[in-house]
Amino acid sequence: MTDFLEKGIDRIAILTGAGVSAESGLNTFRDSGGLWEGYDPLDIATVGVLDSNRDMVLDFYNSRRSQLNDCLPNPSHLAISNFQNNFSGHVFLITQNVDDLHERAGSSQVLHMHGSLRSMRCDYCSEEMDAIQKFEKSTACPSCGKAGKLRPDIVFFGEVPKGLDEIYIEIRSADLFVSIGTSGVVYPAAGFVAHARDNGAICVEINKEKSEVTNLFDISYSGLATEEVPRFFSSLLLKNKI
Repeated sequence: MTDFLEKGIDRIAILTGAGVSAESGLNTFRDSGGLWEGYDPLDIATVGVLDSNRDMVLDFYNSRRSQLNDCLPNPSHLAISNFQNNFSGHVFLITQNVDDLHERAGSSQVLHMHGSLRSMRCDYCSEEMDAIQKFEKSTACPSCGKAGKLRPDIVFFGEVPKGLDEIYIEIRSADLFVSIGTSGVVYPAAGFVAHARDNGAICVEINKEKSEVTNLFDISYSGLATEEVPRFFSSLLLKNKI
């Protein structure tokens, strides 16, 4: 481990992206030839398509939710959970992923900035609730009883990510910012490292390959998340207990 572990680290912000869940077998938008039943998934994740073809959008997310049942947390999820639950300081976990693998690994706190497949909300009453495993346009809202406006509680393109105020507060106060399995392309998450650096945090990247913002990190580790993440956090936890 590098010399930064010699410094006092009490507050840590962790950001995870698709690279953390990929090794659990969870498909990304672009898998399977880049199309879903003839549609570009990136075109499906918009409010406009939700309004014009809600059944198609619901089918897509029902399919992704069903896939979660066949996936298990991998060693990177478990390493983050173990660290989060045993580190003597403060750890704040932010994920761009919409799966529930961090929670199933035992993480005590997770902020899903892009929403969650396990949650749905109603555009009539604005109530957020646990998602029905499979719901359609004709499904009535369990809260208000109206049908036709249930949607996945997912942040679509053009919508504001969840919890940004809290995220920036946590990053601003962090001694260490760790980014794992992210491309550095999607904003605002791609800008978190710059915000962390500007506020004095040590910035560490763990990624399969270099990201678009690797140059902004103090340290960058390349490799599979299932190998590099457990190695990094076990060393950090050991140092914390010495």
